[in-house]
Amino acid sequence: MTGIQFVTDGKGRKVAVLINLKKHGARLEDFWDGLISESRRKESGIPLGKVKADLDYEARYGKRKRP
Repeated sequence: MTGIQFVTDGKGRKVAVLINLKKHGARLEDFWDGLISESRRKESGIPLGKVKADLDYEARYGKRKRP
């Protein structure tokens, strides 16, 4: 694949990669999004009702509620 070069150590093991972002920037962005998603997999979410209530409060009063 053009636009991708692997950097190897003294023993020939791949240790890094150089990516041409003009050519593969969108792929790298998709890859990065996947890593972020995976890292957040076990985080607890915010219930939709709380999000809606907070947005409603901000719309009415122009500021956020304190936690």
